[in-house]
This record gives sequence, structure tokens and C-alpha cells, in this order.
Amino acid sequence: MEIRNKIKASGLKATPQRRLVYQAMQKFGHASIDEVVAFVQSVTPDMHISTIYRIMESFCEVGLLSRIYNSEGKTYFDITPTEHHHFFTETGEIVDFEDRELTALIREKCKNKIGDGQTIKKVSIQIMVAEKTDLPVI
Repeated sequence: MEIRNKIKASGLKATPQRRLVYQAMQKFGHASIDEVVAFVQSVTPDMHISTIYRIMESFCEVGLLSRIYNSEGKTYFDITPTEHHHFFTETGEIVDFEDRELTALIREKCKNKIGDGQTIKKVSIQIMVAEKTDLPVI
């Protein structure tokens, strides 16, 4: 779906600023706010950082983006807001993976472990990946 239509379908006005921020997210897939700011300001240097922050927040609120956090607690934005999982590599790459069976299993195992009146909103597994070493196994 075209950027303009995707933003409009979310209920937001498709302003040039919003289109540019969403274009940045399409380019990156997963990005920190710093990466988005750098991209946007390379195209439109006069767009203020607070405007970019507000746009990113509004995109999360309407479900165009979601937030994910690495093991150090750094926030990244994800262009895929639907339920899926992530591999985090030592090089900083974030890779999506989807496993509906695994997600369903986790939902089933956890549904009786949450409080009354609560429901599982989203299952998101984050797996930290390390490079293999050539050390012998003892």
C-alpha cells in the first residue's frame, strides 16, 4: 500500500512530514529514533527533532509502528506492528521471524498464569544471537 494511503487508513492526515518519517521506517524496517532523525533531516534539515518524535509516537498509537527493546533497554521502532518475534545479533542487526505455532503454544501455556480480568495482548520473543566460536567443547 502506498505511504499516503497507509497513513490515511490509520486515521492520521498524510502530511509531507508524516510521509517522510514513514518512508524512513520503510527504508530501515527497524530503527532507533536517532537513525530516523538522521534520515529525515538529511532530506529536510529544518524538520525539528520534536516533530519527528511526535510523529513516531503517533504512528505507534495508531498501530503503524511498534516499539521493541534490545537487551540494554534501547528503544527501536518496528515497521511491522503485527505479532512476530526478533533475533538480535551482536552486530546490531534485528531480524524478524514469525512462528504462529510457537506463538500459539506460548499463549496457551501462559493464559492461566495471568490475573483475572487480564488477557495476553501480544507475544514478542527476543532472541539474542552470538557468533559461534571455534573453542573445543569440553
